[in-house]
Amino acid sequence: MPQSLSQLLVHMIFSTKGRHPWIDKSIQPELWSYLSAIPKRYDGFTIQTGGTEDHIHILFTLSRKMCVADMAMHSKTASSKWLKSRGDAYAPFQWQKGYGAFSVSKSESPKVKQYILNQETHHKKMTFQNEFIAFLKKHEIEYDEQYIWD
Repeated sequence: MPQSLSQLLVHMIFSTKGRHPWIDKSIQPELWSYLSAIPKRYDGFTIQTGGTEDHIHILFTLSRKMCVADMAMHSKTASSKWLKSRGDAYAPFQWQKGYGAFSVSKSESPKVKQYILNQETHHKKMTFQNEFIAFLKKHEIEYDEQYIWD
């Protein structure tokens, strides 16, 4: 085949270091917008970005030229620098070291998009930790809980 073709949808999740509530409502729209632009820099496309004060969700297409780990690194590094530039209050900001990345079928994309849009309501009933563990179990990813949180 003379062409390399792919369409990979990824639901990426990561939290602030220690799940500290850095991402207040006043900065969320700008941060979501900033994060949404990052996959495009690497020939991807963001479908939805959202989250709460202590974590984010990004649903995006991954370019065939990019690996998930590099997209996580670029997203976290760039957004951390951007957030720190918003004022002294954000100077100590950090993302957690790791991330979760889950494959999404095209047919499930609308459900995942809605899930991301409903984060505030969803987290009135469930903590981020419980949500993340549920994702790991749903996607049958083995884990050791002592190494998930930082």
